[in-house]
Amino acid sequence: MNLENSKIAIIGLGYVGLPLMVEFAKKYPTLGYDINAQRVEQLQAGNDLGKDLSQEELAAAVHGSYSCNPEDLKHANVYIVTVPTPVDRQNHPDLSPLISACKLVGSVLDAGDTVIFESTVYPGATEEVCLPVLEEVSGLKLNENLFVGYSPERINPGDKQHRLTTIIKVTSGSNEQTASFVDALYRSIIPAGTHPASSIKVAEASKVIENTQRDLNIAFINELSIIFHRLGIDTEEVLTAAGTKWNFLNFRPGLVGGHCIGVDPYYLTHKSEEIGYHPEVILAGRRINDGMGTYISERVVKELTHKRIHVVDSNILVMGLTFKENCPDIRNTRVVDLIAGLKEYHANVDIHDPWVLPQAARDEYGLDLIKEPQPGHYDAVIIAVSHDQFKNAGVDAIRKLTRDNHIIFDVKCLFPKSENLFRL
Repeated sequence: MNLENSKIAIIGLGYVGLPLMVEFAKKYPTLGYDINAQRVEQLQAGNDLGKDLSQEELAAAVHGSYSCNPEDLKHANVYIVTVPTPVDRQNHPDLSPLISACKLVGSVLDAGDTVIFESTVYPGATEEVCLPVLEEVSGLKLNENLFVGYSPERINPGDKQHRLTTIIKVTSGSNEQTASFVDALYRSIIPAGTHPASSIKVAEASKVIENTQRDLNIAFINELSIIFHRLGIDTEEVLTAAGTKWNFLNFRPGLVGGHCIGVDPYYLTHKSEEIGYHPEVILAGRRINDGMGTYISERVVKELTHKRIHVVDSNILVMGLTFKENCPDIRNTRVVDLIAGLKEYHANVDIHDPWVLPQAARDEYGLDLIKEPQPGHYDAVIIAVSHDQFKNAGVDAIRKLTRDNHIIFDVKCLFPKSENLFRL
């Protein structure tokens, strides 16, 4: 394994794979591969419709190319897998994209090649699930003529401050030589540095608990918000007061979705139950967070009723569909739970999100977006996502969308309490 002779292929050009491809392509011959031909065509034209990278950033990949042709993968000797690892409807890990990627990579491997996984998995998945597929398809043998590493992704979509190159990278390998190679490879493109883990399992576990920890902290704050509402106390005021202590953790209540925080805990609990231990705290946190969409919809219905606004056939605007602010990602967004809860009461629900392509919302959830909300039309407006566009518009502009008798529910506390808004 020679760093200078590395020819890299990135499998999957999503929010993880694309920035990785661009950074490697500044120094090494790098192929970005994706099964989505339309995605590849867009990137070849210098456009990232996911809005993660600008045209200037894409142009910096001077040694890079894009393809959806598996034959082009044969020229690489280092394969980095960055495909999604979602959960199914029963919240069980869905490793089918990862297994498909392993079959693809296995079909083009040559003796001496290295395969590195970045997809989030439970501890042991690389060696127990991925490796057997690679060996079977390629006919190669681990640590004889096939080498495997794991370096978990730490990308935060929409975050322009914490980027690939500014976040310390955890690295690992199937033996000491591979671990050194994988670490050196990432260290060559990441100024923030690396943290070599002692084993692949340790690296896998470190990733899966990062988001599990955040999930539990948010679940705690969500539960507090439910308690404080019943006590007639404003949660944001409580958190602001408590936050004056130097070691108080700054978490806020809200909807917890996305491809990481709302998913990763289920990977850990799946493995835990597989080895005979039923995790109680982690699953309790998941139940609380998964129920927040329904809780918010019921709060809105109650507030409408208190205002003597008939809920059936009421007009409600939901502002924001993405799982977080200032990004177009709608995967596993829990805003859909809020929308479903409102529709159960036969309310008319409009959804507006300037970050989301209408076709994406239709394909993923069967939801139609509106381009512009209608002034003076809504009995309730729910600010579900704190996009900058909503904040910059101001609460007065949002209030112009409502009827005289109305409510505005500010899920993200985007505006001050003095604006007479309802919030968690």
